Formats: sequence, structure tokens, C-alpha cells
Amino acid sequence: MSAKKLIYGLVALMAAGLGVFFYVVPRYVDRTHNAVHAEEPGQTSIPSQGLHARLRISDLHADSLLWDRDLLQENSWGHVDIPRLIKGNIALQAFSVVTKTPRGLNIERNSAATDNIRLLSIAQRWPPRTWTSLKERAVYQSQKLHDFAARSNGAFVIVKSRADLQAYLAKRRTNARVTAGWLTVEGAHALEGELANVNELYNAGFRMIAPSHLADSEIGGSASGENKGGLTKLGEDWVRAMDSKKMIIDLAHASAKTIDDVLNMTTQPVLVSHTGVKGTCDNNRNLNDEQLRRIAHGGGLIGIGFWEYATCGKDVLSIVRAIRYTSDLVGVDHVALGSDWDGYVATPIDAAHIGALTEALQQAGLNDADIGKIMGENTIAFLGRNLP
Repeated sequence: MSAKKLIYGLVALMAAGLGVFFYVVPRYVDRTHNAVHAEEPGQTSIPSQGLHARLRISDLHADSLLWDRDLLQENSWGHVDIPRLIKGNIALQAFSVVTKTPRGLNIERNSAATDNIRLLSIAQRWPPRTWTSLKERAVYQSQKLHDFAARSNGAFVIVKSRADLQAYLAKRRTNARVTAGWLTVEGAHALEGELANVNELYNAGFRMIAPSHLADSEIGGSASGENKGGLTKLGEDWVRAMDSKKMIIDLAHASAKTIDDVLNMTTQPVLVSHTGVKGTCDNNRNLNDEQLRRIAHGGGLIGIGFWEYATCGKDVLSIVRAIRYTSDLVGVDHVALGSDWDGYVATPIDAAHIGALTEALQQAGLNDADIGKIMGENTIAFLGRNLP
């Protein structure tokens, strides 16, 4: 083989390798980890369909912006896109942004020293500013959602205030073929240790931030962190800044000490966007009864997750068990949906098939009014009271 042919061959091989890295690997990860369990739910019953069509369904957590997917198109993988939200009659979806996850992530103990999302941002051809800045990753994902809204021909709007929410709900009363989203941050790692970045994220459209994700942050400890401590001094300043801007604090992933510290400080109701409860699934990730009571006592909201670590099951009935347990413990007015769709987890339903959950709640004996609250009205009411 001539030297020229060898060079051409090596260049072709490198190009093929880069193609796999940039186009194949991220999509493979998305398809395999954001899966729907094998037994896809069948058609819901006629009575359930009637109730489902009257609901204003709201979900508190989806990580769909992390992935290289056009959310204006109905995709054959993952859990959420705008056509599937409309098919499922979902009125309001929280779009959370992930800016950092640790290698070897688990629910017990993770170091904050590693960064999976850097490689993913490069592989998905995000702007170079996102490769080294967690804040810029959050801003970029916000820009993606704003672009989807701009190109949706009115089918999708972003809610940033109580006035936005009321205007959207008025529009939806005459047109159920529209949906809306709001922006949240999964872990204050995105602040990069700078309190001023609260304002930057607010200006980018975010209205909710959690103190930590899968590892401890500069703000506070994570339930899956190394130290699992409480709020830092910066974290205490962060709580005051969040309250002053009427930004909602999300206690998902927070350590027990951080949960206590936030509840002792904040002047506003908090929520937990996606969680399980130890009463039906006892592990380090989930909340105990006393935590649930304290959150509810302050006017808070608890979003029940759909994935196996949250429910100790792979079916819709396991979600219903967690919902019923929490409703019985703290009252139905404090329970909501917190799917964790597209969060690197498998779930029993995607956005298009959420009618299966409505039917399962009916079959479990919940009345229509309580189903309506759990499936969305509690979230809408909470945002109506607590958005700026």
C-alpha cells in the first residue's frame, strides 16, 4: 500500500470514528436509557378517556432538553416531545436542565469532581462555550426551548409568570391542541459558585432551582453526595436570593440536612419535583414521612416519580401506590406528578400514554376531583400562587 493510500485510509477511519462519536453515540445513549418498559400500556377505557380529556395534566420534571432531539417532531424514542405532550393531553410540562453528572453515578455516594455532561455537550455539537461552563449549558438549553416555542406556530408556549400562566390557560380553554412548558434547573451547580448567576438564570427564563443534583454543590449537600451536609454560607445567601425573586426552590436530590436547612430558612413554599417515598420504596433517594409532612405543612408540593428507584416497580400500579401513600399521609392537595422523563431512566409510560395513569388511579378508587388535583390542578394552583 502506498503512503498516500495509507494516509487516505487513516483519514477515512478517523472521519468514520468522529461520525460515530458525534451522531451515533448520543442517540444510542438516549434510545437505550430513556426507554419505556417493554409492556406498553394498551388503550384506556372509554370512561377513563372521558375523564382524561377533561384534565389539565401537569408534570414537574423532564430532562428532554439534554438530548439531541427536535422536540417539535414526534420521536420514536425517549419520553417527551411536543406532539406527544399534546397527544397525552398534557397542559404543562416542566423542562429541567442538567448541567453536570458524575461518572459512575448512583443514588448512594458520588464525587463532584467528574463531569459526564462535558463529553455529551461536545458529542452533541453544543457551542464551545458550554464545554467548560455549567452556567452556559443551562443558558443554551433554555435557548433551545425558546427556539422550539418560536417555531411551534403557537402550539407551545413558555410560562414565566402568573400572568403568562393565566393567559395560556385562557387560550387552552378554546384549543386543547396547545401545550406549555416552564424552565427549571436540576442542581445549583449551574451557578458556578456565584450568587449573581441567579439573576442570569432568571433572565434566561428559569423559575426554579434545586440546591444540588447527584453530587454535593457549592450551595448544599446532595442525598447522593460524598458529604451530604446542609446549606453552605453561600447556600443560605442563595435561599434569601431565591425568596426575594420569587423563584421556587426544588428539594429533589437534596440531602436530609439541606432539606431541613431550607425549610428552616425559606419564607416561600417549596416543592420536590421528582421523588419516591420511603413508605413504598425505602432507599437513600426517597423521602421519609417526616420530610413529606414538613414540605406539605409549608404549603409545598411533592412530585411522585415514575422510575424504578422511585417506586420499586416497573409498572403504572407502582406509581399509583406511591401516590396513594403520599395522599393518605399529607393530603391529596400536596401531591403531583414528577415523572423524570428523559432523565436517563426507563419509565412504564411516555407522555403520549399518560392516560394509563388516569385509568389506574380510577381503578384504585380515587374520585375524579382528586385525580384532577394529582394529575395537574395542584401544580397549576401552586404555580399560580408562587410564580413571580
